[in-house]
Amino acid sequence: MTELVHATHHRGITTLTLDSPGNRNALSAALAGDLTDALIRCGEDDDVRAVVLTHTGTTFCAGADLRDPPHPDAMVGLLRRIVELRTPVVARVTGHVRAGGLGLLGACDIAAASTGATFAFTEVRIGVAPAVISLPLLPRTNPRALARHYLTGERFDAAEAVRTGLLTVSGTDVDEVLAPVLDGLRRASPQGLAETKRLLTATVLETFDRDAADLTALSARLFASPQAREGMTAFLERRDPVWVV
Repeated sequence: MTELVHATHHRGITTLTLDSPGNRNALSAALAGDLTDALIRCGEDDDVRAVVLTHTGTTFCAGADLRDPPHPDAMVGLLRRIVELRTPVVARVTGHVRAGGLGLLGACDIAAASTGATFAFTEVRIGVAPAVISLPLLPRTNPRALARHYLTGERFDAAEAVRTGLLTVSGTDVDEVLAPVLDGLRRASPQGLAETKRLLTATVLETFDRDAADLTALSARLFASPQAREGMTAFLERRDPVWVV
């Protein structure tokens, strides 16, 4: 089987690289499963001080794979795994991020992108809602800014993503931007990092505990609806859905 997530380790930092070029790193059931397994291994390894989540190609993650999406429960599990991991998880983005991929950014503790990256919540354009990914996003982002992007599906740039709270920072060279971040994580004690992360994620995990079941049910209901079938068919056929006016 093709390896969809590559792991490398250097000076306490494990880098997990999404490598599913055939679907622009869209979250298929297989990719979500491989990433979850890789995160579990990181959590069990005492040599891992932090995790960097990055990608091959020009797209960090194109959202859910419409031909082979993960079950909503699996998506909740993946996002929660990132949030609950005892070590910080840092997103490193040099390409485009859409829909469910933004849920990965929201689950990460720190997110950095190059200035050429673009972002969009495209769910409304195919007849669904950003339900499950709201679990990490709503507690961590600017509500007014997020409302516009949730409701319109517009594409926006890295500077707007920082303003919205999706990103921590952006820059021309994302590795240059992340260098002091990774240096700081390497200088921090494992206990200090774990307990500080626990403080920072408490409210996010409360949201998971309170809302995960309802949002999972909402996601399943919407994806099974006639409008979603039309929206996904139109997307795959590269045409406007019937409701566009």
